[in-house]
Amino acid sequence: MEQSDVITLIQQELPGLIAQDAQIRDFILRTVSEYYAGKPETESKFDRILAELQRDRDEQARKWDEQARKWDEQNHKWDEQNRKWDEQLVEIRRLDKRFDSTIGALGSRWGLASEASFRNALAGILTESFGVEVLNLTLYDREGDVFGRPDQVELDVIIKNGTTIACEIKSSIDKAGMYSFGRKVDFYVKHEQQEVSRRSVISPMVDRRALPVAEAIGIEIYSYPKSIEDL
Repeated sequence: MEQSDVITLIQQELPGLIAQDAQIRDFILRTVSEYYAGKPETESKFDRILAELQRDRDEQARKWDEQARKWDEQNHKWDEQNRKWDEQLVEIRRLDKRFDSTIGALGSRWGLASEASFRNALAGILTESFGVEVLNLTLYDREGDVFGRPDQVELDVIIKNGTTIACEIKSSIDKAGMYSFGRKVDFYVKHEQQEVSRRSVISPMVDRRALPVAEAIGIEIYSYPKSIEDL
């Protein structure tokens, strides 16, 4: 019998013999055991692999949880720092607003005091030394010609030998202020039936945008040249 015939016979008969004869099954298992791992050993190796994978997964999960905790702590620190910065920014803005308000109030008082001081000095010098009449008039505009509503109108006038000069003494003046002065003079002329020879603005700070207005309505400006700027 040829080897090929033997192999064919084994392939045909061996499954039936293994199923029917326990001794043959044991013989076959002993014969192939050195080449193939048995079911228990295979299952044991598989269980070990699964256990190692589970340990790796648990370790990775622990590391992720630890990193997430650190991120949460860092985010909390950032949130706390941002909160402190926001509080400090609010305080700085509050102080800045208070500072601006204080400076503005001081500037306003200084401006009013300067105007009054210059007006008094001008009146004293002209009246005592040159016999000029200097008046600070307070008139009431019932029709609202000057401010668009009924209100008091203050105007400084200088009178000498029948010549009247209207003056506006301001710490600063802009375009609107120039128009307002022009309306004051027009109201004075109408109210007092008195001609005005000259219209003069005296101010150390003049908005350059007020210059065309002054020229258009015939107002003379007396100022420090370098103080003419955009207010």
